[in-house]
Amino acid sequence: MPTSSPHPIVLVHGTRTSSRIWDDQVRALTEGGHASVAIDLPGHGTRAHERFTFEGALAAIDDAVRSCDAPPLLVGLSLGGYMSLAYAGRHEDRLAGVLLAGCSTEIKGKPLHVYRHASSRVARALRLGGGTWHVVTDMLAAMHGYSPLGDLRRLALPVWLVNGARDPLRLEARRYLAAHPGARQWVVPGAGHDVNSEAPVTFNRILLHVLRDLSRRALPGSGLRVA
Repeated sequence: MPTSSPHPIVLVHGTRTSSRIWDDQVRALTEGGHASVAIDLPGHGTRAHERFTFEGALAAIDDAVRSCDAPPLLVGLSLGGYMSLAYAGRHEDRLAGVLLAGCSTEIKGKPLHVYRHASSRVARALRLGGGTWHVVTDMLAAMHGYSPLGDLRRLALPVWLVNGARDPLRLEARRYLAAHPGARQWVVPGAGHDVNSEAPVTFNRILLHVLRDLSRRALPGSGLRVA
């Protein structure tokens, strides 16, 4: 991986999509000299033959994180956001920060129905997923009982939230911000759940801003540590 950026980026996709959803971000990051890797979770993309499990998803993220030559910024969308937060809750020392998109609510009750609808719409729009509805069942079983707010409250890492203004899964964003007082949120006008695909230029600008913020935090004498 290139070494022009002190903070590599690991990108984690949502349900019934794949690493392909990050193509625009990988292109922009590469052009900016930032090392990045977009992974496929079990049951998705190049790993569609596997079954999705909570531990399997964490292991996939860990493989990517360990491939980096410095603690990376972990970026997750939707399911990828929840899994990124769960990974950070276990391995905070291996990361520089976490950016969570499209996952600012607990997945239970009414939000669970919204999540299923959103993942279906994204998959259809991007022509991804095929006959992979078992992945949704696997995901729901794997996520049962998981509390993202619990992990947020324990984290000392920098955290950023990015949500589309029309995304119904941002309904608990205030609770997320309260759980991690240092967190910052961007709400992208006009965008829905798949914010990185619906507003790629804005999302890429946010990514680059976050990377600059991390670099400033790491400067000697800043009094701030990122990992």
